Amino acid sequence: MSSEMGTPAPEAQRSSREKVSFRFCRECSNMLYPHEDRTTNTLLYRCRTCHNTEPANTYCVFRNNLSSNAGETAGVTTDIGSDPTLPKAVKICPQCGESESVFFQSQQRTEDTKMSLFYVCISCGKVHH
Repeated sequence: MSSEMGTPAPEAQRSSREKVSFRFCRECSNMLYPHEDRTTNTLLYRCRTCHNTEPANTYCVFRNNLSSNAGETAGVTTDIGSDPTLPKAVKICPQCGESESVFFQSQQRTEDTKMSLFYVCISCGKVHH
């Protein structure tokens, strides 16, 4: 894979997995912003106030980590027990002792997810397996 910026140095490849954080100017303590030096085709960080520049140690300037770990019971609210569309079952609640619960299947869809039923107490809203 080639790019106009050249091949990243080994230390830049290692740091690509590290957390991307804000950088601040050593002269005036304002935030540094990514800036391309078009004459040398290098990435720098530059202060917008005093125009001080520092070399970039990695080509990654922004990282957006998406979390796909939605909870198995995401969206369950305390009033779900009164939902007339959910089936009811006789299941003793370990918290309040109520014998009636509604139940639903886990909505998490991954390869290693097995079918899991969750019971929600109609009195206290406690979620249990």
